[in-house]
Amino acid sequence: MITGLHHVNLIVPPSTLHLAREFYGDTLGLTPRAVPQLQRDTLAWFDMGTSGQQVHVAEKLEDFPRQSSQHPCFRLGSVEDLVALRKRIWDHFERGGDAAPREADKPGDKNSGAEGVEYPTRFFARDFAGNRLEFSV
Repeated sequence: MITGLHHVNLIVPPSTLHLAREFYGDTLGLTPRAVPQLQRDTLAWFDMGTSGQQVHVAEKLEDFPRQSSQHPCFRLGSVEDLVALRKRIWDHFERGGDAAPREADKPGDKNSGAEGVEYPTRFFARDFAGNRLEFSV
């Protein structure tokens, strides 16, 4: 029986794992973890708190997709945490840089996803590589 999600795997262009480490580690606050020795130059892994759930980031060497609606949704512990993360991601978007998100929902504005009572409080961003990310309570 399935009891949860172990990890999601996202892809980034070649030679950008350092940007993934900056965005997922520094901006999102995920904890880096060791990867298999033979794959340390092509993978970056991160823990999501103490849940046992992880985000894996891998380099995709060919036919890298630029925009997709496929996405993981990261759950936060409170509305306050969601608001704080949205601001941190927006600040990184405005500050720019190679690891900056390509898109981010501005704090205080409508989120870029579908609306309706069936959707919880949430927002969206795209990481530096164009991966769509959803954040929710």
